[in-house]
Amino acid sequence: MFTIIRDLARQNMEFLCGLLLFAVIVGFVILSYFSPYGATDIYLLPPDMPPDGDYWLGTTSRGQDVFWQLTTALRNTLFFGIGVAFISRIISLVVGLVAGYAGGAVDRVLMAINDSVMVIPQFPLLILFYFVLKDSMTWTALIVIMAALGWSYDARLIRSVAISLKTRSFTTQSVYSGMSMRKILVEEHLPYVLPIVFATTMNNMIWSIGMEITLSVLGFTDIETPTMGMMIYWANAHSALISGIWWWVAAPVAVIVILFLALFLLSMSMNEYNDPRSRLNRMGS
Repeated sequence: MFTIIRDLARQNMEFLCGLLLFAVIVGFVILSYFSPYGATDIYLLPPDMPPDGDYWLGTTSRGQDVFWQLTTALRNTLFFGIGVAFISRIISLVVGLVAGYAGGAVDRVLMAINDSVMVIPQFPLLILFYFVLKDSMTWTALIVIMAALGWSYDARLIRSVAISLKTRSFTTQSVYSGMSMRKILVEEHLPYVLPIVFATTMNNMIWSIGMEITLSVLGFTDIETPTMGMMIYWANAHSALISGIWWWVAAPVAVIVILFLALFLLSMSMNEYNDPRSRLNRMGS
């Protein structure tokens, strides 16, 4: 995987740009651990101060420094996306690899479950979960729920690769040598699907972070936990744009655009790497 990333950084400008933008995001996240203010502290500073030398991105109507609030919100949002992507990748890998290799009844049952999850209307279901679990809807619970809804498309993609790998000669040799199904899937098939997992991880993070921002802006999450969506929620609650406090909205929106652009460029370049024809065309150019 590190070799693939190194080659992409050398040959693919989109991947390099995405990597640099993501490094900026990681830099903001690291800065959050040095914040002089608590994550939920309010009315510590003069409210509604425009950006200047003392407050780089201004202050909010709640007396918070926008810059430091932004670093903490970005950290929580990014960790949320990573958590959803990590859990859903595990589910998609297990379902896709097992269904593709086992075939038969196992494949039919797993794909029936997969297709059932695929057609579930996700956004209305998440709102329903919020109202049912309102008092106990923690960020951990939301991560698990969204991960349980976000694996089905990628499991089908991994399954199609696993079906192809099953017919390869090295798989036949592994079976004849006495390797168990678990060892074949982990040691022989998993390395072939890792580039696909990387690309789908970026896509899944875009989806999960977008859903988190949407739910937070509408107030369907814990409003006391600072995230990118919660920053926009509180700015809207205090009529920031109408009051002329544009920096309260502009800062999180700009960082969200940078984050989504970084993830999109990484995903697009990895998808191109997974396509042999696109890779050869780039090498030829």
